[in-house]
Amino acid sequence: MEPRDPNSQQHDPSDNPNDVVSGEGDDSSAETDLTLSASATPSETNPQTSPPKTTPEAPVSDSQDDSSDPIQEDEPPQNPNPTEPGPTEPGPPAKKRRRRKKFFTELNGNPSLNKNRRSEMAKDVDVEALIAISVGFPVDSLTEEEIEANVVSTIGGVEQANYIVVRNHILTRWRSNVSVWLTRDHSLESIRSEHKGLVDSAYHFLLHHGYINFGLAPAIKEAKLKSFDGIEKGNVVIVGAGLAGLVAARQLVFMGFKVVVLEGRARPGGRVRTKKINGDGVEAAADLGGSVLTGINGNPLGVLARQLGLPLHKVRDICPLYLPDGKSVNSEIDSKVEVSFNKLLDRVCKLRHAMIEEVRSVDVPLGTALEAFRRVYNVAEDLEERMLLNWHLANLEYANASLMSNLSMAYWDQDDPYEMGGDHCFIPGGNETFVRALAEELPIFYERTVDSIRYGTDGVLVYAGGQEFRGDMVLCTVPLGVLKKGMIEFFPELPQRKRDAIQRLGFGLLNKVAMLFPYNFWGGDIDTFGHLTEDQSMRGEFFLFYSYSSVSGGPLLVALVAGDAAIKFEMMSPVESVRRVLDILRGIFHPKGITVPDPVQAVCTRWGKDQFTYGSYSYVAIGSSGDDYDILAESVGDGRVFFAGEATNKQYPATMHGAFLSGMREAANMLRVAKRRSLIPADKLNNVSEESDNLNKLFETPDLTFGSFSVLFAPTSNDLNSNSLLRVKFGGEKLDSGGLCLYGLISRNQVIELSRVDGDGNRMRMLNHDFGVRLVGRKGLSGVGESVISHITLARSNQNGGIKDDAA
Repeated sequence: MEPRDPNSQQHDPSDNPNDVVSGEGDDSSAETDLTLSASATPSETNPQTSPPKTTPEAPVSDSQDDSSDPIQEDEPPQNPNPTEPGPTEPGPPAKKRRRRKKFFTELNGNPSLNKNRRSEMAKDVDVEALIAISVGFPVDSLTEEEIEANVVSTIGGVEQANYIVVRNHILTRWRSNVSVWLTRDHSLESIRSEHKGLVDSAYHFLLHHGYINFGLAPAIKEAKLKSFDGIEKGNVVIVGAGLAGLVAARQLVFMGFKVVVLEGRARPGGRVRTKKINGDGVEAAADLGGSVLTGINGNPLGVLARQLGLPLHKVRDICPLYLPDGKSVNSEIDSKVEVSFNKLLDRVCKLRHAMIEEVRSVDVPLGTALEAFRRVYNVAEDLEERMLLNWHLANLEYANASLMSNLSMAYWDQDDPYEMGGDHCFIPGGNETFVRALAEELPIFYERTVDSIRYGTDGVLVYAGGQEFRGDMVLCTVPLGVLKKGMIEFFPELPQRKRDAIQRLGFGLLNKVAMLFPYNFWGGDIDTFGHLTEDQSMRGEFFLFYSYSSVSGGPLLVALVAGDAAIKFEMMSPVESVRRVLDILRGIFHPKGITVPDPVQAVCTRWGKDQFTYGSYSYVAIGSSGDDYDILAESVGDGRVFFAGEATNKQYPATMHGAFLSGMREAANMLRVAKRRSLIPADKLNNVSEESDNLNKLFETPDLTFGSFSVLFAPTSNDLNSNSLLRVKFGGEKLDSGGLCLYGLISRNQVIELSRVDGDGNRMRMLNHDFGVRLVGRKGLSGVGESVISHITLARSNQNGGIKDDAA
């Protein structure tokens, strides 16, 4: 922005958003996350001049036996090094193939700057707005988070417009140097003094919601490991040490919370897993979980890479395809089928647009709709064209980690409008680099599989690995697959609304075979290549190969298994899987005179069988929509139980950055709840405490006790169907002197049945599944419950009064 003389103002600057930011002292730049080209690596031995070394039997491992993690894949990494030797016969002309997932723009246009407004804005403000858009902020409105945080006194109008300019400027200022902590005073340097209030509002919002001053630079990490204001906010138990859990933990510590992280595995990272494989003098780092940074503009993982000094390697889109007999696909037929495939998606998009407008409840499988249009328009009728079309469908199934028959035609790509722009990138050495740095100095308890989460007005109790952890709040970051399986019991049970969303959303499967070879035989002139098959039901089996040679440290090739083939793959032995991959590779390269050696080592994933995930990543299933992601993100128990993870992020599901951002989001939500509780008047707190104390006194002499269960009978009736007040007390002996008490109303008859059952676990199952009773905290008791308490209190006070009279 051009410098201005502050004494020559001709109008009120508050009326024009362009005048909010002054040019004085502004050292920010428009720099965003940079993509660095891959550094050239020495050429590997040419397989045509040097005979390959082979091993009689390659060591093959099944990832399930090695605690590998579910694959949260975004796009096939590729080798950007053009200097390595390639096949003697080149493939078809270079053709770009990006994993196809996005096709929703007709319904939801990507945000763009209004042309008239752009022409009026100063250049710097324009650039800063574009950077804010890349991070996910709308052009000229507030986000829901900002509205909830009350960043302005009035929605809309001049104040909001000025706030947006200030917010964008602060965001851009930090993004220009992400290794330095941006202070509030530094933010003020280039903002006009009359907008100091807006600076305070924007700065604290961006700080608390994790848009600035986050990451792994030394100055940032040091500041994040201590409370920013020294005021203790409470205790938080975090379930899961994946990206969402680790990010939330660091942010919560900074906000003043005491945090403990419980992780079922023996390592952090969750679905981000890098495995080091080696042998015969070669080694490589294979990402068996999340691997690609999808869209580097605004991506928080790109910020981490910059802070750690990691080069970002752009993923190239060149991808030749090969027929089952190893011959290259005819380029003209290839182009024809790809155009036809895109037209089919266009037609489906127009159809679903009309359906959504007219009949909102109608939904059909995406695969059914595409097949119907294929037949109507006679697309891909001969064998080669049909194989090509099936390859594109397999690519789509890879993108969504599910069969076409499972995907919602209406909403399968609902996240398209929010997609981060820029190149798709991956980093050398694997994404576990991020995980290790994020996990440093955090209180993580490994091999603590959480069995149950119990919550009430007094707090939460989390049971894991035979231990009990008590807190004010809990953040659950487990994958959707774990929630679907019901591996964690919630007491009280989760609301029906959330349980329905968990069942509606899909959680899909993608598998990989990672193979380390003695040398790179597939060449450096291609990064990815595809393989076609005549068997439509197995179209996703090893349909796509991609190279990690220039970033993994060695000649690593990875084969993808998607769709129905990914499910069948888990029934196959790892040795058989690798044999089938090698048959395909030899069918492609042997006719070209290139020998395919046995791999030095190979790893097969089994994400569907992984007890900590039961799948790879989420997708929008038939009957579901983007709203279900939002429902999964909702807290329950009056701000006691919170949820994070990629399946809670409507804008960026099925991505690593989606998980990262969800952790930041929930940390901010927990801070808001803690502040709200601290503002409750003391007399109200005393009333709640007094009510709980009175109820605890009644339960000092219950009418019946068995295990952790205590019962008070209504004194007005002996009818077996009359109401009784049940209390279940959880824990209180291991980490805290107190316990968590939940209550429910059941009949006398049910009390008798319950008392005859052995074990608290069996009693709980009977209570929930047989009787349909939902336990609640003290404040959650209904009017009937309060009436029972009143009658019991009155009856006992009369008894005590009589005793006193007799004593007198």
